[in-house]
Amino acid sequence: MTTVIIITIVAILVIALGTGVWVGLALYSVGIISLALFRSMPVEKLLAQLTWNTSTTPELIALPLFILMAEILFHTKLSENLFNGLSPWAARMPGRLLHVNILGCTMFAAISGSSAATTATVGRITLSELFRRGYNKDIVMGSLAGAGTLGLLIPPSIVLIIYGVLAEASILKLFIAGIVPGLLLAACYMIYLGIRTTITPSLVPAESGIATWKDRFLGLIQLGPVALLIFTVMGSMYGGFASPSEAAAVGVLGALCVSASQKSLTLGNIRLAFLGAVRTTSMIGLIVTGAVFLSVAMGFLGVPRVIATEIAAMELSPMMLILLLLVFYSALGCVLEGMSSIVMTLPITLPLVLAAGFDKIWYGIFLVIVVEMAQITPPVGFNLFVIQGMTGERIGRIAIATLPFFFIMGSLAFIIAVFPDIVMFLPDNIKFKG
Repeated sequence: MTTVIIITIVAILVIALGTGVWVGLALYSVGIISLALFRSMPVEKLLAQLTWNTSTTPELIALPLFILMAEILFHTKLSENLFNGLSPWAARMPGRLLHVNILGCTMFAAISGSSAATTATVGRITLSELFRRGYNKDIVMGSLAGAGTLGLLIPPSIVLIIYGVLAEASILKLFIAGIVPGLLLAACYMIYLGIRTTITPSLVPAESGIATWKDRFLGLIQLGPVALLIFTVMGSMYGGFASPSEAAAVGVLGALCVSASQKSLTLGNIRLAFLGAVRTTSMIGLIVTGAVFLSVAMGFLGVPRVIATEIAAMELSPMMLILLLLVFYSALGCVLEGMSSIVMTLPITLPLVLAAGFDKIWYGIFLVIVVEMAQITPPVGFNLFVIQGMTGERIGRIAIATLPFFFIMGSLAFIIAVFPDIVMFLPDNIKFKG
């Protein structure tokens, strides 16, 4: 009977997604139809209660605020300031201005929380500038796509907020746990670019002009507003002065101040920012509430228990389980957007990982790194579409250019499985209030 239920659930989901139904509505439809077919219960009451309880979760208040902060900053001159501020510092490094993609995405990720927003904001300036200066197109696009995924890992991360709500894990601890892996991933990207351009010097143009220390210090002034915003948002949380939701509100206020200082705070830009935030928040909210309903429905149908029993019977070692999940999510990322992959599979995979002895906080970071890989895998990698929209290049060419960064992410996911203290050191040792 359970096999019939699983086949039915998969069939309904494939049909719904294949016909272009929104992911959130597809999740709802699978739960409703499955319960109607295999269980006699008041589905409409369960649907209403779970949707209300999930959408009014206090932790989710931070979500629309962080999204609004990123939308406000998207309509400022932040990307131009990042490029001008970082260029003098990156000019003498192996790979030179290619590192602006990595450093710029790392900084913007700390005030964004979205991979697509990070890629789009930084790419608005770096793509045209680096192409104009003669940098190899493929390595420019690949480095931007790879670095853009840092928006999911470096706090404040939208996906970590959603994971924290669904897994009932501390969002603050998840944010703290994402710092070291995020910076380590950025460092790995920069090391790769340095090695690659040293081996193949033709990828970067001949150096023109030398950045002086005056240029570098003037660059720091341009980076000042971004650094101050990062310090304010992150410091208020880690210092115990604000919860994630309160810190997000502080971030929105800071973004408005940055916008006003750059004379970008117009009614038109505010309108665009609010509309963008409403669209993104509505989309994410529908997916999250649909996922919660589906996970509860699957619980009533006994699906997670059966699948967990079958996998346990395989007697996989903890490392083999992690390797299996790495392959599974990488394949799933070819057909589903990363956040959808998490919310659909978490009810099944989380109990398995906890039973194998891994920590809930650690698994959140591992999952986000693996989901980052989905952001640059065709045919649904969001970052690929963002870069295609800005360059007009074929998706296939962009995807091939991002392959080295895909493997770097996969390697880091495996490394933190072997050495979980990379993730857990900060959350285990940093004490904070609230």
